[in-house]
Amino acid sequence: MPLRIRLRPRALCLRIMHPKTPLSASYASLATATTPAPPIEHIRSVPPVLRYPPTQPPSHKPPEVRKTQLHRQYQSLLKSSALILLFQHNNVKAVELMGIRRELAIALDKVDAERAKNGQPLFADQIKLQIIQTGIFASALRVVEFFNPVESTLDHAQHPTDPRTPTSVQITQTTNSPEDERFKHGLSKHAWDVASNRKLKIELEPLLSGPLAIVAFPAVSPQHLKTVLSILSPSPDFPAPRRKANPDLYEPAVQSGLQKMMLLGARVEGKVFDMEGTKWVGGIEGGIDGLRAQLVQMLQGVGGSLASALEGASRSLYFTVEGRRMDMEEKENPTKKEE
Repeated sequence: MPLRIRLRPRALCLRIMHPKTPLSASYASLATATTPAPPIEHIRSVPPVLRYPPTQPPSHKPPEVRKTQLHRQYQSLLKSSALILLFQHNNVKAVELMGIRRELAIALDKVDAERAKNGQPLFADQIKLQIIQTGIFASALRVVEFFNPVESTLDHAQHPTDPRTPTSVQITQTTNSPEDERFKHGLSKHAWDVASNRKLKIELEPLLSGPLAIVAFPAVSPQHLKTVLSILSPSPDFPAPRRKANPDLYEPAVQSGLQKMMLLGARVEGKVFDMEGTKWVGGIEGGIDGLRAQLVQMLQGVGGSLASALEGASRSLYFTVEGRRMDMEEKENPTKKEE
């Protein structure tokens, strides 16, 4: 029967190095050879490691839920859109909605083609018709309107997770809990409290009921607005394209879907416009450039009238002073008048 030998690698190594030294003495020599720890006053403070990325702080609601994603999307849409049209739709089918979006994209591409000739900015591909969740959109609008977080003045180099940060004493530290009151983003606990406060009323609140759809514009462009109104809400001021020019617009599916949509109002630069105000914005001749030309002409007229008024006042003052001077000279030298 073969002999089995069990060896301890560490003990064997020690005995090979020091065959005549006891095992306890070998461990003692190793302990004395260990480098001592530095003094506590020489140890620098290490920035705390947060359990979340700096650009994705914890949210009050679970971030993977679809409602949370829609809330974040609607907030971004409201902050980045200068003009938003609000429509009410009643049971629009998917086929009808697809046809409406197709005709809207074709009409907007024609507007961009005309603007490209004049060197104007193009953003037809950014104008989309989308169906929204009314309750979530109202909550996001309430957050955008009434929630004003205090932005931090610290740059990226002063973030606790950045290796360039020498210390974490100069900044306010947050925890990894979503309930931390120091979070100031749109999905924080403070933002949720603002959105849940029913005492805060928004101007669009009477319109935020029932099934809704919106058309968001990245900039206030009367030309694009006029085109959208002529497709989605035609009227005598904004007539729809003729059948010969755009026969696909008069397909039964498209016309059936357009009959189920009704324009309610608009939000322009944070201000609420009714149907008449929305049509006025779309009816500005020449777009923004035409409005600027009208403003310059009006200011020039005001400047001319103001200059005439100031000139007339200075003339009357000059004649008054000159007449008074001559009268005083005549009283002081009556002999000069007799001569």
